[in-house]
Amino acid sequence: MKDTVTVDIDAPQAKVAALFADPANNPKWMEGLERYQPISGEAGAPGSTYRLVQQGGKLDFLATVVSRDLPDEARLTLDADGVAVSIQVQFLGRANATRLVSTETFRFKGLFGPVIGLLSRRAIRRAHCAQMLAFKHFVETIPA
Repeated sequence: MKDTVTVDIDAPQAKVAALFADPANNPKWMEGLERYQPISGEAGAPGSTYRLVQQGGKLDFLATVVSRDLPDEARLTLDADGVAVSIQVQFLGRANATRLVSTETFRFKGLFGPVIGLLSRRAIRRAHCAQMLAFKHFVETIPA
């Protein structure tokens, strides 16, 4: 299952890309995320890994930075029990603003994975939109 969200952010492309690519910022804008836990490599660099620990013991993700071509694009994967997510984020510069295009591709694991993916489509779309709007708010509230 693939979902794409586009959000216009009132901040320069370099600032938006740098804030997104720094995994230490994730708990500042990702709802329900308790902490970012580095595992290996330089934070945010290609090949680095880290854990995103959710509040209340919910699903935790192992994140791997696949590529980082800032200020234009970042790619990463998230892996958890039952689901793997491939994420591509493009940062398109516009006069003192940035259009962020986030594409998430979900692969549900296990025998009932395809059924779970079909049933989760709306919830995934809502959560993806909410996360990108939360990131927009985070960026726009940081002084230039």
